[in-house]
Amino acid sequence: MTETTSKPAVREPEPQNGAISDFGIDTTAMSTTEAIADYFARLRAGQLGSLPALLGLVALVVVFAGLSDVFLSMNNIANLLAQGAGRTIIAMGIVFVLLIGEIDLSAGTASGVTAAIMAMHFVQQGNLLGGMGTTVFYAFLAVLAVAAVLAVLLRIWVGAALSVVTIGIALSGLAANPWVEMLLAICAGTAIGCITGFLVSKIGMPSFVVTLALFLAWQGVILQFIGEGGVLGISSSPVLDKVANGNLSTMGSWLLFVVAAGGFAAVTLGRHFSRLRRGLVTQPTTLVLLKVGALAVLGAVATALLTANRSPNPSIEISGVPYVVPIVLALLTIGTYVLNRTRYGRHIYAVGGNREAARRAGINVTKIRASVFVVCSSVAAVGAIVYSSKVGSVDPQAGGLNTLLFAVGAAVIGGTSLFGGKGRVFDAVIGGTVLAVVENGLGLLKQPAAVVSIVTGLVLLLAATVDALSRRRAAAAPR
Repeated sequence: MTETTSKPAVREPEPQNGAISDFGIDTTAMSTTEAIADYFARLRAGQLGSLPALLGLVALVVVFAGLSDVFLSMNNIANLLAQGAGRTIIAMGIVFVLLIGEIDLSAGTASGVTAAIMAMHFVQQGNLLGGMGTTVFYAFLAVLAVAAVLAVLLRIWVGAALSVVTIGIALSGLAANPWVEMLLAICAGTAIGCITGFLVSKIGMPSFVVTLALFLAWQGVILQFIGEGGVLGISSSPVLDKVANGNLSTMGSWLLFVVAAGGFAAVTLGRHFSRLRRGLVTQPTTLVLLKVGALAVLGAVATALLTANRSPNPSIEISGVPYVVPIVLALLTIGTYVLNRTRYGRHIYAVGGNREAARRAGINVTKIRASVFVVCSSVAAVGAIVYSSKVGSVDPQAGGLNTLLFAVGAAVIGGTSLFGGKGRVFDAVIGGTVLAVVENGLGLLKQPAAVVSIVTGLVLLLAATVDALSRRRAAAAPR
């Protein structure tokens, strides 16, 4: 009988499909050529990120610069930054909600409520009881108490603490102080987020329905606080007025550049060389240095231009980086760090990617889902401070009209997915800039509001289409 021996099957190496894949990505060194090839492979696979928004922004700037002689003037650029900052900040908070596949339609009017509370505290010299009336004031305190209790049930301790702080400020009758007013607005925004988060995550109501109902409810609250046709002015406060209308000094502007560019370089290069020392894959050093150098050059040029006198009247000097720039940069840095470098941020992406898998992995999905609404409303309150400062007052339409639509649109246009699991805080900044450029450029061309709305809607529709097509491409890409 002849014995036959079977040879073990030889596994053929799997073909490479452009992008570095599998577990080898952690230890495979990449040359500059390979890194560029990998980037284009990811683009072909549908991982576009903010690239469409950036290309669109460049195209819009070129078009408006060609059609208007004023568009690229430094006075207009500084005004553009201040005009779009409020809605951009609200969009930065909405990114957190979109990342888990939810939506917050109440963020705009919630910001309006916080703006109304801030303005009323200032106008009434801290006497919210006198401004609201007895019944409304105690109903306001009751809502804050409920928010604190709901935050405790959700174990969101920051939300509970800030809700209690809001009650304390309201009852104490502290004299008008711009810093107290801004703190009050942020704390009130946090309390609103606790209520929204509880209804969505604990009760299980669809976020679309909950936030649509609250959108209408908060609009009524604003009207109750201010009164039909009423206006609460805040421009008489130098601090509140300068939030969106003031500028850093020349020295302060350059100090901001040094801190921002130096901090980015330190973090980026530190992370890069740390990965190199541990033998982990990272971008080629040449590309990293080019990225850091390009940002430093752009920052230096922008700072130099903004510190020059940009006033149309030679007898009046207007110079310096607008205050809204460091505000947006600070929120961008904090939000990016939270999402990219903390366990909480990883949990947000996990819940947005696959909620059931996240739950099985031991993540407290209920708490994460509630917390993003708290973040959203708190950041929306910061946006309310900025846009209220820009116009110098708060009226019954605060946070309404196009504020919410532009904020959600900014996040989506920048590259954050409506389906959850994909996006960055930086996307809101890019998208917000795109919308601000559209609004500003069409305004300079004296186009009617109808044209502005149509163009903005088409830009948002295009962004949503790109998002849907890129997700389809990514799902069909070979793995």
